[in-house]
Amino acid sequence: MKSPRYWLMKSEPDVFSIDDLKASKTSLWDGVRNYQARNFMMNDMKVGDLVLFYHSNAKPPGVAGVAVISKEAVPDVTAQDEKSKYYDPKAAPEKPIWFCVEVKFKSKFKNFVSLDELRDQKALKEMLVLKRGQRLSIQPVTAKEFDTVVKLGSG
Repeated sequence: MKSPRYWLMKSEPDVFSIDDLKASKTSLWDGVRNYQARNFMMNDMKVGDLVLFYHSNAKPPGVAGVAVISKEAVPDVTAQDEKSKYYDPKAAPEKPIWFCVEVKFKSKFKNFVSLDELRDQKALKEMLVLKRGQRLSIQPVTAKEFDTVVKLGSG
């Protein structure tokens, strides 16, 4: 079996938090409207890949837990829902533009790992989320980065 890839996925906790995912058990990661992030979901994410669940636009921002990809990319139906803030009039059922994966709750960290704590780790100095101007909501992470963050979160 191929080893999993590792990702960091950002969500604003007042929109969808680690606790929301825990309560629902699984969720489609819908509403992504960036082509590079969409392409990661469409082309690269596979069932079993592991995800650092990152709370963005929070005080403080940081990693709250771990999720796992439970279903590969499907068309994002919010793009065709006129009542959705993620509606895209260019998207059509016969020609979807936007896709999303399903994520499943794995664990919530005992210790929330803030962005400042991530910055303090020498082992994470190359992590994309720490790079200036890096705002992408879905980012690949290395196995070493993933393991380092999980250790920090586990206490």
